[in-house]
Amino acid sequence: MVKQHDPSKPIRVGIADKSPLMRAALKHLFSEDDRLQLVSTSEDSDGFLKFLESVPMDVAVVGWIIPPGDARFILDRLQTRKNSPRVVVYTGFESETVPAQVMAHGGAAFVSKNEEPVHLLNTIVQVAGGSMVFPYLDVSLLNANPLSTLTKRELEILASLAAGRTNKEIAAEKAVSTNTVKYHIRNLFEKLGVSNRGQAIALYLKS
Repeated sequence: MVKQHDPSKPIRVGIADKSPLMRAALKHLFSEDDRLQLVSTSEDSDGFLKFLESVPMDVAVVGWIIPPGDARFILDRLQTRKNSPRVVVYTGFESETVPAQVMAHGGAAFVSKNEEPVHLLNTIVQVAGGSMVFPYLDVSLLNANPLSTLTKRELEILASLAAGRTNKEIAAEKAVSTNTVKYHIRNLFEKLGVSNRGQAIALYLKS
């Protein structure tokens, strides 16, 4: 059951977007809505995840294209964290498959930057209340996603591979041995039907 936000308190919101102009625009937009309290802004995925270690938030508004890759890097990591914020992916990137990818990787909402700003504000409130907000989705896109066979940890490691992390770096990040990382990589290769990390990364970026 999704924990709902207490409506008597402002919704703590974090921003992660590669564009300084967009970060500034969102900061201004949120400052004018008494329902929201901006608690962090980040320009990349690593900075956002670092903020989360010390700054609690209820909802994160994240761009789809964000270094070191895309929002899946953030979404896959949040699935293994306790008390993670619910994620609204807010993007101008036009693709019919992106909303399905956001949902498949644990996102709570997808909002196009072509929508009026009030739609984003209302979506944040709905998501904080426990709702999911998406445009119409072809559910076959979800069922056909080969990544659906992976465990949360395997998805997390695959996202790290896609971000260019080495086995040693992933092991240090997860506080496990490199042999454990290799074990997970072998498993995900087998599940995805690939033989090397290049093929796995290519499949991840397509799915």
